[in-house]
Amino acid sequence: MLAYIIRRLLLVIPTLFGIMVINFIIVQAAPGGPVEQTIAQITGTGVEATARVSGTSQGETGGGQPQAAAQPSTSKYRGARGLDPELIKEIEKLYGFDKPAHERFWLMMKNYVVFDFGESFFRDQKVIDLVIEKMPVSISLGIWTTLLVYLISIPLGVAKSVRDGSKFDIWTSAAVIIGYSIPGFLFAILLVVLFAGGSFWDIFPLRGLVSPNWEEMSWPARVVDYLWHMVLPILSLVIGGFAGLTMLTKNSFLDEINKQYVMTARAKGLTERRILYGHVFRNAMLLVIAGFPGAFISILFTGALLTEIIFSLDGLGLLGFQATINRDYPVMFGTLYFFTFLGLILNLVGDITYHVVDPRIDFEAREV
Repeated sequence: MLAYIIRRLLLVIPTLFGIMVINFIIVQAAPGGPVEQTIAQITGTGVEATARVSGTSQGETGGGQPQAAAQPSTSKYRGARGLDPELIKEIEKLYGFDKPAHERFWLMMKNYVVFDFGESFFRDQKVIDLVIEKMPVSISLGIWTTLLVYLISIPLGVAKSVRDGSKFDIWTSAAVIIGYSIPGFLFAILLVVLFAGGSFWDIFPLRGLVSPNWEEMSWPARVVDYLWHMVLPILSLVIGGFAGLTMLTKNSFLDEINKQYVMTARAKGLTERRILYGHVFRNAMLLVIAGFPGAFISILFTGALLTEIIFSLDGLGLLGFQATINRDYPVMFGTLYFFTFLGLILNLVGDITYHVVDPRIDFEAREV
């Protein structure tokens, strides 16, 4: 198993590199980069972006501000006609676009190896500080949602499999289908209307991870306040998440229950409980375990975007969305690198868990 883990860790390097290359090429080819956006701000308002550029060039020009002169321009940037070419060069230098694409990529990867993600173009903060600042919200949503989804789905799926075709199975299937068909953000809006002062009851808070006076509370009160704020967001995510996993668990158990070894175990006189949890459970849970890392990463990084917006939770999903809209490349690529790396490591953890659940699975005998 140790040799397999080492091979998988070594495989992380080319996989991560390939993902970064592909995304870098796609993003560079997309129009509307930071240079274009700054040019649009200058030509549209002439205030904020010009001040940002002039602030970086005062040391070179003796404090003078570069002005957008009405000169003919052959710039490659759309909307740059009439701007001074020197101003455009200063904007390119500000965002690092004075270097060729391949040089920018190698410099970026060199910094990422030591987890230096640079600074945001538009927030005047280091990317790592932004991620750390938003992490508590996303970790709270990711951990609690994943935990509750698995705690609900696995027992419910097992119960449905052993009662296949019964009234319990039919009614729970109807509930699962309804939960699966309702988008998480729509259910979140419904919860706000019902329980957060929308039109009916004002029971739960609507905004933020904690109350404004959280720092002044005692520790027990802080825990209660935090959990109280998490009820509606997590409930909206769990409703849509448990449906698919419940049916996956049920189908996995049904497939195992109908196999020959189960009939043999029954013929030997083993109890149904012993058969179910001593033999079937270990085999049926392999498919369920396989999806855990992906489910956690999805919720942690992007899955809760609309939920974060509805409940005013400033997490990583919202950060990534805003970075994409604003073409904030350091935030985009920094978070992509970090979470891709984390996802690859969690996939390896999932394989190790396979072996823990069923030691008969031998990864040593397989090719990576």
